Amino acid sequence: MVRVLFLHPDLGIGGAERLVVDAALALKERGHEVSFLTNHHDSTHCFKETADGSFPVQIVGDWLPRKLFGRFYAICAYVRMIYAAFYASFFMPERKQVDVVVCDLISVCVPILRLARHRPRVLFYCHYPDQLLSSREGLLKRLYRTPLNWLEEQTIGQADKVLVNSKFTLRVFQDTFRRLQVVPDVLYPSLHTQYFDQMMRKLEQRSALLDEPVHPRVPRNSFIYLDINRYERKKNHALALHSLNLLRDLLPLPDFKRCRLIIAGGYDTRCTENVEHFAELEQITADLHLEEHVVLLRSPTDEEKCNLLYSAHCLLYTPENEHFGIVPLEGMYFCKPVVALNSGGPTETVVHSSTGFLCDNQDKSFGGAMHQLFKDEVLRLKMGELGHKRVQQKFSFGAFADRLNEIVQELLANKKDE
Repeated sequence: MVRVLFLHPDLGIGGAERLVVDAALALKERGHEVSFLTNHHDSTHCFKETADGSFPVQIVGDWLPRKLFGRFYAICAYVRMIYAAFYASFFMPERKQVDVVVCDLISVCVPILRLARHRPRVLFYCHYPDQLLSSREGLLKRLYRTPLNWLEEQTIGQADKVLVNSKFTLRVFQDTFRRLQVVPDVLYPSLHTQYFDQMMRKLEQRSALLDEPVHPRVPRNSFIYLDINRYERKKNHALALHSLNLLRDLLPLPDFKRCRLIIAGGYDTRCTENVEHFAELEQITADLHLEEHVVLLRSPTDEEKCNLLYSAHCLLYTPENEHFGIVPLEGMYFCKPVVALNSGGPTETVVHSSTGFLCDNQDKSFGGAMHQLFKDEVLRLKMGELGHKRVQQKFSFGAFADRLNEIVQELLANKKDE
């Protein structure tokens, strides 16, 4: 048994959070002792495994500010993680000392973790270089980011092992951190398929007994396009709205009346962008006169998300150059064809014209794929079947758990050899 600590900034709802929770589940299933240390955890806005007692979750440093004067989010996030790393290294009770620390998103904690007297092995999972997630506007912003970018590269290089989530991210990592000699391994995220299997059986039983719509504003005979992603501008939800509007011209009126777009995204009132972008999408919906056809849902629970995936006819994935994207895997596992952009992680998960369509970032291309899936039920069902098989064969939870377990064991074996 290995004692593993996951150090994560904010255990909310998002792709990075889903990854670390699944990684924790994988290691727990392999017999290891797993816990979380985080700066923030809201039991009403998180994945259920972090709130139902599956893992011990300790919060430190939540009193530190998330921003200063409406700015400086990055430096505040760094300070909060440094605080957590000092706690883990020097103030955590002896009985809670761990063998391996898995951290992600913010690498500045890595050298501090290496200073701990018991010297745990440090595994850093890079979802995407943090410096590339920041906008580049203005001289002052560049001056502000320069030391942070340098610090990111230096501290990632001090981890005992670095993982990335896709071959796309690996290429970006190598282009960004040119001074590093580190060659990360690719560990694709996976799905905790056992949970999804249980939910599908439960939903099948319920649908056999109850003929109820997935949402009060979605009639039973609707053709449902589902778009799942956080309410952030980079997630490109507007593409789904404009593509739906294009269907108005492509479909006969009775068919278009059946079309419904459900956008279900992580929404945190503490995040200004979430609040602003939700309002922007409401305005776009009104401007396009799509109010009858669009439903915007905020922070659905895991059960609600599974119900949406089960009820949808097609999954839309709109971000461009997404680092990996777990949602297409979820859609494919629920036997839904995926319409995504032909860039980033989806090019490694979605097979064009087999499990879905990879499109240009234009409503004509994206809407054309949506139209084809509406008109061709045989194709839609076949793509869904092939997508489910692809997840089972290429992205199984068992393979993910086995590989992660091997990496953890290798880290400890290397420590003994030193």
